[in-house]
Amino acid sequence: MKEPILETPDGRYIIVRGRLWRKSNPYLPEHEQKRLVSELMAARRAVKEATGNPEQLRAARKAVDAAKVALGERGPVWWNDGAPDFNRHLAKNTPYGDRISALCSSCPE
Repeated sequence: MKEPILETPDGRYIIVRGRLWRKSNPYLPEHEQKRLVSELMAARRAVKEATGNPEQLRAARKAVDAAKVALGERGPVWWNDGAPDFNRHLAKNTPYGDRISALCSSCPE
């Protein structure tokens, strides 16, 4: 059975196998968010199709990164309260650790 997607109480991250991944900026207008997700999916398909072509692969990965930055999943944080970014950190090593470990059965000990 698939474990439900958990997110931090402040809504900034989802937790996947005990690691925090920054969510998209919830303040983006819906049409902009949909456009950027479409660009991200196209860029991911381009990565898959670029097998064996280093130049195409580099360009496709650059497009993935640009879409993720525009969505707020990478680059500058989308919140403005001065809280640090824990993107890609193990949840147990962050201030979220105690609260998340109680909810996450697949989180590493």
